[in-house]
Order: sequence, then structure tokens, then C-alpha cells
Amino acid sequence: MNDTPPLPALPADALARLHALLTSGQRKLLGLIGAPGAGKSTLAAALLEAVGADRAQVVPMDGFHLANVELQRLGRATRKGAPDTFDSAGYVALLQRLREQRADGDIVYAPEFRREIEEPIAGAIAVLPSTQLVITEGNYLLHDVGPWAGAGRLLDEAWYVDIDDAVREERLVRRHQQFGRSAEEARAWVESTDAPNARLIAATRTRAHHVLAWS
Repeated sequence: MNDTPPLPALPADALARLHALLTSGQRKLLGLIGAPGAGKSTLAAALLEAVGADRAQVVPMDGFHLANVELQRLGRATRKGAPDTFDSAGYVALLQRLREQRADGDIVYAPEFRREIEEPIAGAIAVLPSTQLVITEGNYLLHDVGPWAGAGRLLDEAWYVDIDDAVREERLVRRHQQFGRSAEEARAWVESTDAPNARLIAATRTRAHHVLAWS
């Protein structure tokens, strides 16, 4: 018996844009952007289900988190999730490889972030040459500072995932508690780290091709 809850239905406007994006039959990169807790991963899973795992793959930006030991060395561990706590140049280089991947070429491997250990794992996601749609999701795909500025230019479509801030922040508190923080620690992290990042991400909303209301 499968106890996994069903994924939310995709809005009609998202399905229409998805269909239009895939009509050429060529490799496409779709970026999902939103603040922490906006539901980007759930939306990516719903899109993958709609297209089919034989035609699509999800490649999250979170795989490019710097390792905890490196964040400690740089003095950035208390700001984990900020733009400078990722290997942004590495992420953009991966997007470029995915754009250039040929139908007769090799598999491209991408890293994955594992929340249970709070670390990225290299080579965890395989993108086959036959994959038509790469769905990449993360906070800073439309950020315009440093190497991040190259990410948006490599996307065929960028969708901003919009959600009520109060709902999103409660979701974040529950997530932080699930992975070991107390309620007090979770709320403090949301206020001190997630909230400033969310404001930075919201400023990129106007650069998106589409704003998708999600819950």
C-alpha cells in the first residue's frame, strides 16, 4: 500500500505553458523560482508526473549547496541558504552542459541535496541524453549577482512560484523541526536567515516569464 499523498493538481495555465514548451520536441530547461517553503519541489514533482519520467528529469539547485565543512571555513554556516553559500558557478556550468547535451551523447550527472544529513551528494541524479525536459528548481535562478546572473539566460522558461508568506513560513518552521531543530530554533532560523533570503528572491519575480499561484 502506498501512503504517499497524491500531488496537487497543476493549474490550467501551467499545463498550457508546459504543453507549449514541449511542442518542438527539443531539449528544454524549465526553471522554478521561489522563496524557501514556496512548494517548488512539490511543483517540480507534479510537473514530472504530468510529463512522465521517461521524458523529464528534476535537477534541483540545492545540490550545489557548499559542504558544511566549507561553510564553516568561510564563516557562512549560520547563513546557509544565502546566495554565497552555493557553488553558483558550478550550477551554471551544469545548466550549460544540459543545454548542450546531445541526443547521442553521454549521461550528465548532477548532485542532490540530502536534508537528512544536510549535505550535497555528487552524481546522484542522472540526466539521460533522451530527456526532453529538465526541470530545475531553486531560490536564485533569476538572481543577477555574480555567476548567478548566467543561470536565467540558460532557461527556456522561468516560473516564479507565488504563495502566501504566512503559509510558507509555517511550512518552513515545520520543516526545520522535522530535521532536528526545536520550535524556538526553527522560528529563529526562519526570521534570521530564511526571511532575508525570501526578500531577495521576491525582488527577482519580475524577471520570470510566468507567475504561478501555488499552495
